[in-house]
Amino acid sequence: MKTDDFAHVTDWVFDLDNTLYPPSARLFEQIEVRMTAFVMTSLGVDRPEADRLRRHYWLRYGTTLAGLMREHGVDPGPYLTEVHEISFATLTPDPALRAGIAELPGRRFVFTNGSSPYAEKVLAARGLTGLFDGVYGVEHADFHPKPDAAAYAAVFARAGLAPRRAAMFEDDPRNLAVPFDLGMCTVHVAEAAVEAPHIQHHTSDLAGFLARLGR
Repeated sequence: MKTDDFAHVTDWVFDLDNTLYPPSARLFEQIEVRMTAFVMTSLGVDRPEADRLRRHYWLRYGTTLAGLMREHGVDPGPYLTEVHEISFATLTPDPALRAGIAELPGRRFVFTNGSSPYAEKVLAARGLTGLFDGVYGVEHADFHPKPDAAAYAAVFARAGLAPRRAAMFEDDPRNLAVPFDLGMCTVHVAEAAVEAPHIQHHTSDLAGFLARLGR
């Protein structure tokens, strides 16, 4: 990693799930169970079909919610409340990550396809409350999910963010394509590296990566 690649960055944008906490916390497994139950109830289908639709909508639209809204007119409010009613017991504070984020020059944001109330609960459990200048959920993107370009446009406009002076940290490679096209520095946060033109940096240790930026 070349730290001077980030010398111009004044705005730092972080995804939430599996980015600001490790996949080993398995929060999304809980969410997926609740998503499937919601699909079963709202569409009147059995569990195998609900699982199939959940995955299909994620692949086609970026999130299950986006598919439910576009194809079935589902109200996003009850969905976001229900699927995020999970346990946060597997999350623990990460002082090293907090220190790394706190040392970043400029403004810091969270941008998630989940809801902002859910994001705030995750941040609290990770000991990251109070670090960010804005916490944006899918509701702030007019319910357009990443990787839809409209989602980035809506959130970045709210934040007053200039992409060419910003960096994006994400676990889903798909969600880095638009930021790269906008001129952002892109960092893929995951165990396994993915080779793609729109991924400029990779790390499996976000706290360590941020610590190196500060040197």
